[in-house]
Amino acid sequence: MTLLATVALILALIPALLLAVNLAVYRRLPRFNPDAPLPTPVSILIPARNEESTIATAVRSALAAAPGDSEVIVLDDHSTDRTVAIVSALAAGDSRVRLVHGQPLPEGWCGKQHACWQLARHARHPLLLFVDADVRLAPGAAARLAAKLDARPDLALLSGVPHQQTGSFLERLLIPLIHFVLLGYLPLPAARRSRWTAFAAGCGQLFMARRETYFAAGGHQALRASLHDGLKLPRAFRAAGFRTDLVDATDLATCRMYASATEVWLGLSKNATEGLAHPVAILPWTLLLLGGHVLPWLLIAVCLVTGKAATPGFQLAAAAAAVSLLPRLVAAWGFSQSRLGAVLHPLGIAVLVVIQWYALARSLRGRPAQWRGRSYPPAGTLPAHNAIPSTHA
Repeated sequence: MTLLATVALILALIPALLLAVNLAVYRRLPRFNPDAPLPTPVSILIPARNEESTIATAVRSALAAAPGDSEVIVLDDHSTDRTVAIVSALAAGDSRVRLVHGQPLPEGWCGKQHACWQLARHARHPLLLFVDADVRLAPGAAARLAAKLDARPDLALLSGVPHQQTGSFLERLLIPLIHFVLLGYLPLPAARRSRWTAFAAGCGQLFMARRETYFAAGGHQALRASLHDGLKLPRAFRAAGFRTDLVDATDLATCRMYASATEVWLGLSKNATEGLAHPVAILPWTLLLLGGHVLPWLLIAVCLVTGKAATPGFQLAAAAAAVSLLPRLVAAWGFSQSRLGAVLHPLGIAVLVVIQWYALARSLRGRPAQWRGRSYPPAGTLPAHNAIPSTHA
């Protein structure tokens, strides 16, 4: 019991200490007049597939995020709802808005990567800001990101996790774990000093890239078969020799990723085998997560049931449990996350691990992931041919 509790405490300390280090450097960008001219013109690029409920707000917020010499391009990825009509009306009222009709999805491509690649080829400005259709940019957000890149000429790609709105119980339980895994297990200071691809990290909801380095790194074409652009796009940039970085985007944008428990499950499992559920990574991640954040509570329960609450093992398990909760409570306060999800952290970790194993089992059985009305074979089985040439319009 004492040995297990000691291991649990060590495993709980890892993310707690890393979070403390990372919070010192994972900062929000400076604020300035949201109506001030952009330091460098920005093309805001929004892929859209059946987004009639979100696209109008997304476009309007994008226009407010980049005043002056900017453009907002929406690519309709063969929507069957009113997305095209809504964007067309917005474009008729503002010349900065453009609607692009997507080409048929080539074999070997993920829908989002194909849409983003086409958007980049239509962009006119030196900076490309990719946002999902469910992202609401804050006024001046694009200008703040552009100012960061202007101040860091060595930086090619910038990303951050927007404020995550959550509604259903499963959303509150699981969505905040994005910040927990990112800041609890990525040594951000080391990642900033290195171009090592193992330190690649980002959020697919929000990416700003320099146009020339985007195409030099292969852009979304380099990850055409992937469903995990949050990881794979920074990795492509780093593999090409460019630097990437993360900022706290809590006040730059807001996003509600999923609107139901079913969407949460499908969304988190669709690209899991490219991240935590990769066959090589899943066992170490399972031990790290369950050992540091579920095991302490199980040991406490065993001690209470067996009458060993006064033993060193119980004290160590209680310390591990407290340490495991600390990063979630800090993140809930700092990133405006669900307090309920933070308190139920052990349950959230357990469910997250179950989703990873479910995704791996589905992949090993050859079953495709389902998303946005499309089926995607397990990672690594998509053919690599039919790539679009890297020249751009």
